[in-house]
Amino acid sequence: MELEFYGATRRVTGSCHILRAGGRTILLDCGLVQGGPEDEAVNREPFPFDPADIDAVVLSHGHIDHSGRVPLLVKRGFRGSVHTHEATIELCRVLLKDSASLAEHDARRRMRHGHADSEPLYTVDDAMRAVAHMKGMRYGEVRQILPGINLRLHDAGHILGSAFVELEVSEGDVRRTIVFSGDIGQYGTPIMNDPAAIGHADYVLVESTYGDRLHRSHEETVREIGGIITEACRECGNILIPAFAIGRSQELLYLFGQHYQEWDLARWEVYLDSPMAIEASRIYWNHPELWDEEATLFRREMRSMPPLDNLHLTGRVEESMAINGKREGAIIVAGSGMCNGGRIIHHLKHSLERPECHVIIIGFQAVGTLGRKLVEGHKEVFINGDRYRVAAKVHTLGGLSAHGDRDDLLRWVGSCEGKPAVFVVHGEETVKQVFRETIRASLSLETKVPLPGDVLNLETGALGSSVS
Repeated sequence: MELEFYGATRRVTGSCHILRAGGRTILLDCGLVQGGPEDEAVNREPFPFDPADIDAVVLSHGHIDHSGRVPLLVKRGFRGSVHTHEATIELCRVLLKDSASLAEHDARRRMRHGHADSEPLYTVDDAMRAVAHMKGMRYGEVRQILPGINLRLHDAGHILGSAFVELEVSEGDVRRTIVFSGDIGQYGTPIMNDPAAIGHADYVLVESTYGDRLHRSHEETVREIGGIITEACRECGNILIPAFAIGRSQELLYLFGQHYQEWDLARWEVYLDSPMAIEASRIYWNHPELWDEEATLFRREMRSMPPLDNLHLTGRVEESMAINGKREGAIIVAGSGMCNGGRIIHHLKHSLERPECHVIIIGFQAVGTLGRKLVEGHKEVFINGDRYRVAAKVHTLGGLSAHGDRDDLLRWVGSCEGKPAVFVVHGEETVKQVFRETIRASLSLETKVPLPGDVLNLETGALGSSVS
C-alpha cells in the first residue's frame, strides 16, 4: 500500500499521483502541465508507468491541469474507468474537446513552419474516447471502484462538480483513509457551496496555490469591479477580462446580473466571447442542485439564462472578430484565463496599447504565461512573435479566484478529525514551504512537501524516494 507523488509537485499544474494497493494501480487526477513552452513540453514525455497497467483514475474536477492528460492516457493504452462527479463529465466533454482542438490547431501551425514534431498531443476523437471511460458519481456516494478500495467524493467548492477525494484502502487487517484535495474553493464564494468538512483521514494531500496569501474579501472585490467599470466609462475604453471558461465566466455573469443597475451596465455591451464558456454556462444553469442558497434564490427570479439584456454570446469566429471594431463601451469576457491562447489574445492585440482600456485579471497565472507577465507589470509583451507596448491599465483581483487562500486552505485542513499526516502539493516551491510551516504552527500537524518520485508507505507512514 503506497502513494507515489508525481504531478504538481515541482509545479502548480499537471496534477497526478499514483496509488498502489492490493496489486492494483490508481491515478488521482491526470492533468496537463501548463505554462511556458518548456513546461508544456513535459506533456509529451512518457508517463513513469505503463498506461495499460493503470486500473482506474479518480478525477477531482474538470479543469485541464487536472484532467487534460486523460485523453493521452487512453491514447497510450489505458482501458480502465475514470470515476468523477456527474457534472464533471459534462464539463469534460467541453474542456477536453477544446484542449484537443487547440492541440490540433497548434500541430497544423507547426507543420506549416516545418517542425518535425507536428503531431497533436491528442485529437478531438481521442478526447471523446476518454470521456467515454468516465463514470459519474454524486457527492457522498460510496463506490467500491476496485477490490479493497472504496471511493467517496465531497464538494470542494471550486467549480461545478469539483470534489475532494476520499479513498479508503484495505489490505488484510490494515485500513487507511487518504484524502486528496483536488482544488479547494473559497468559503462564501458566489454560486458554489462552501467546501465540505473532511472528517476522518490518515493522510491528507492539500493543494497550496494561494497558501502564502489572503484574497481580498468578496465585498471589496465587488466594489473594485464597480470602480473599474466607472473609470473605464469615463475614459471611453473597453474592458477585457481573460476568464477561465469554467467557473470564473459564470461567476462574472452572476455578478453582472446582481449589480446590473449599481454598475450602470446598461451603458455597456457585454460579450461572452468563448464557445466553451457559453456551453459551460448552460451546464451550470442546468445544475441548480449544486448551487448555494443565495444563487438558487437568485436563479428562481430569472426566466432565462443568462439574465442580462445586453449580453452577447459570440460563439462564431466572425462574431468574435467583429467585436474588435468596437472601440469603446465593450466588456469582453474571453478565454483563455492565463492569456496563453484563445480569443483573448486577439482582443489584447487591439487593446493593450490603448491607455483608455482596462484589463482585469481574475485568476491564477502560471509562470511563463502572458497573463503572468501582465500581472508582473511588464511594459512590453510578445504575442505570436510581435511586440506590444502595455499601455492599458492592468488590474489583478484576487477576490474572484476559484482557489481558496491561505486561511481557506487552513480551515479545510483543520476540519479533519484526529491527527493526519499532511502533504502539500500543487503550488510554487516557495509557497508550498510557507504553507507547510503555517500548517505546522497553526494546527500542529506533521506536514511535508514531497518531491517527484517520493513514495509514501501507507502502512507505516514512512516517506521515501523511488528515484535511485
